[in-house]
Amino acid sequence: MRRKILWAVAGGCLVVAIVIVCLYAGVFGKRPFKDLTGADIDFAVVELMPPDVSLDIPDTEKLAELLRSVVIYGEDDSFKDYAGQAAVFTLSMRDGTVVEITEYAPFVIIDGVGYKAKYEPCQALNSYANALLSQSGK
Repeated sequence: MRRKILWAVAGGCLVVAIVIVCLYAGVFGKRPFKDLTGADIDFAVVELMPPDVSLDIPDTEKLAELLRSVVIYGEDDSFKDYAGQAAVFTLSMRDGTVVEITEYAPFVIIDGVGYKAKYEPCQALNSYANALLSQSGK
C-alpha cells in the first residue's frame, strides 16, 4: 500500500513537472491581444506586401476581434527564411502607443519580435487585409 502511494505521488510530481515545462516552453501558446477592443484603437492601417499597398482600416472592432484570436508560441526568427505575402498592421492606440503587428503565416511579428503562431488566426488576418484591398479597388 505504501509503495502504491509513493508511485502515485511520484507520478503526480512528474505530471506537474511536464506541465510546468510546457508552460515555460510556450507549448500551449499565448494570446497577446486577448483584452484588445476596438475602442482601444484610435487609428489603424494595413500595408500588404506584395502588392505594396497601404489601406486605412475603418472597422477597428473587427480588427480587434481578429487580433484577439491570435495565438503565439515561442520566439522564432525563422520567418526570415520564408517567402509570401505579409500584412503589416500599424495600430495607433488611444493611450498614445503605436503597435506594429505583421501577419506572415505561420508567424506573427509584434514590434519586430517574431513568434511562431497558430495558422488559422494568421490566415484570417490575411484574408481580412486582402478583403480590404478588394473593397478599395486599388
